Amino acid sequence: MRIDTRLAARMEKINPSSTLAITSAAKKLKSQGADVVTLAAGEPDFDTPDFIKQEAIRAIESGFTKYTPTTGIPELKSAICDKFKKDNNLEYAPEQIVVSCGAKHSIFNAIFVLAEEKDEVLIPVPYWVSYPEMARLAGGSVRFIPSLPENDFKLKPKEIEKYITSKAKVLILNSPSNPSGCVYTKEELKDIARVCVENKIFVISDEIYEKIIFDGASHSSIGSFGADIYNLTITVNGFSKSHSMTGWRVGYLGAPLDVANAISKLQDHTTSNVSSISQKAALAAVKADDKFSKEMCAQYQQRRDYCMSRLSGMKKISFVKPQGAFYIFCNISKSKMDSVTFAQKILNEEKVALIPGDGFGKDDCIRISFATSIEQLTKGLNRLEAFLNRI
Repeated sequence: MRIDTRLAARMEKINPSSTLAITSAAKKLKSQGADVVTLAAGEPDFDTPDFIKQEAIRAIESGFTKYTPTTGIPELKSAICDKFKKDNNLEYAPEQIVVSCGAKHSIFNAIFVLAEEKDEVLIPVPYWVSYPEMARLAGGSVRFIPSLPENDFKLKPKEIEKYITSKAKVLILNSPSNPSGCVYTKEELKDIARVCVENKIFVISDEIYEKIIFDGASHSSIGSFGADIYNLTITVNGFSKSHSMTGWRVGYLGAPLDVANAISKLQDHTTSNVSSISQKAALAAVKADDKFSKEMCAQYQQRRDYCMSRLSGMKKISFVKPQGAFYIFCNISKSKMDSVTFAQKILNEEKVALIPGDGFGKDDCIRISFATSIEQLTKGLNRLEAFLNRI
């Protein structure tokens, strides 16, 4: 028996979160009465629509409170298949669908059944903070692929090919992206699909921000570009961003049957089913039209445009125009501070909470969320401008 530590060695591979450190510090200041402006939110600031809440209430009142099949109730899986076909041009059968406890859970499950020791998980930089830690927990190794701001932080096929080795097993693709807001076009995705097919690399396509896209752009799913890439793609989505259901914890994926079966087996022995009540609420969401998400997206575009107009006039900061999601990823290298120092200083001195970029693989950047009101954005950006002028 190992006697040198009480914890499993795998936990030594997991990095602490600077994101949580900043948000915890902001909450502490707020509890002490400080007027903190939070531009750090990773969730919509809109309430879950009433028609979704009412379906959950009906589920409770009708006694729909027992275990369900591990991978989801049949009617929800069938509705997700319809959604994939209508929105994404993807043909999945119900047995290829797994409903999980949020899109994060879906991504973890996919990585866990695909990657193991000696397998490399390819992750574009900047990345969502949990991707590398999930890969390490699964036993795989991480191979980061830098992207360039002049390319809107989108990878080119040649950049991917340069980082492919014989150990490459999975590429994680996030479009629209957290934190950069980049959105891949059909042509760009087809080029990436070609590289993955040629090298037999799986793609985990994280499409959770699918409904938050600006300027009339459209979303495309990489798995829709032919049978070869379809058979290598795990398409992940959920209800947290599209229907403001972050706390309900419902995500889902569509995958090749062998991958879906493996994930079902894994989930059998971990979480089992998602809350039965949340599944009924999700069924109402997925069967509804896009009215709520379109109205929410229109407001986000107004806020994005306001933020860009303000940031464009500020010193020591630059940004790439986000095409989707609700973040602006700003370069702060001219401040001569790393991202954690910058975030700590502006929180302490101006009472503004921002997310440092080190957790996204870019320590010269900070992430600003515009998932808050124009009033809060105005106050926060005024303080940011004062801070930048002072330093």
